[in-house]
Amino acid sequence: MLELKGKTAFVTGAASGIGLGVATALARAGAKVMLCDLRRGALDDAVGSLWETGADVEGVTADVSVKAELQAAANATLARFGKVHVLVNNAGVSGGGLYGGWTDPAWDWVIGVNLRAVVWGVEIFGPLLERDGAGGHIVNVASMAGLVGQGSTPYTVTKAAVVALSEALRRELGRRGIGVSVVCPGLVATNIAETRGYLSARFEAAVAAEGMAAPTPEQMGQLKAMLAGGADPMAVGELVREGIEGDWPYIFTDLQFEPAVDARFEAIRAGFDKVRGQAPR
Repeated sequence: MLELKGKTAFVTGAASGIGLGVATALARAGAKVMLCDLRRGALDDAVGSLWETGADVEGVTADVSVKAELQAAANATLARFGKVHVLVNNAGVSGGGLYGGWTDPAWDWVIGVNLRAVVWGVEIFGPLLERDGAGGHIVNVASMAGLVGQGSTPYTVTKAAVVALSEALRRELGRRGIGVSVVCPGLVATNIAETRGYLSARFEAAVAAEGMAAPTPEQMGQLKAMLAGGADPMAVGELVREGIEGDWPYIFTDLQFEPAVDARFEAIRAGFDKVRGQAPR
């Protein structure tokens, strides 16, 4: 059980959606929070709103797909708060396209934000969490797509990798007093459908040059409608806060995709059943 009061947390993608929900929940629990986001205007608004509640928070901008920028954000967190006890790797983007429509820049963009930034977050902040020997916690936000293989292929691949990374880290870091949780949200009322608009300058030109297909207005409308009916990001933030305090290995937001997960497990069991009882080769 991690007591959050007085601890310091670093949250990426924190200006809106799940990231803001988590930052808000942690601040309400008495934690100091550094909010990190690519978008300065949205970040200032989020930090300002939390200041109005008396929360001890600050904001730092960074493109988390650039390791040097993430390191600079860590340095800014130490300069402001002195220590870090909780890391929340939440920043993520959707898209990348289906088979037949892939481009190298699109893959680089989705892998850079959704996977490399998580790996680098652990590399950079892990030693900081260990520094005082007081224990800490890492939260990696994946997706139900990482468990049931839905959505665009690059997005699904990165989210499945985040699940595997978190499971492996939980075994490895538990011996060091660091808990690890992976969040697999279902539908949440966020603006993830609009993440193509958050392309950093280094990806924007390359993606445009190779003609990464944008969703049609109809597809965008359907996705936004689905997300609008999803879980409240603030409620998800409270779930994550509870998961950190209770050291949950998996954090889910609803039961909608449970049948799909069950079907996956059944397919895996069926694969074992096909070889059960066969003589070793």
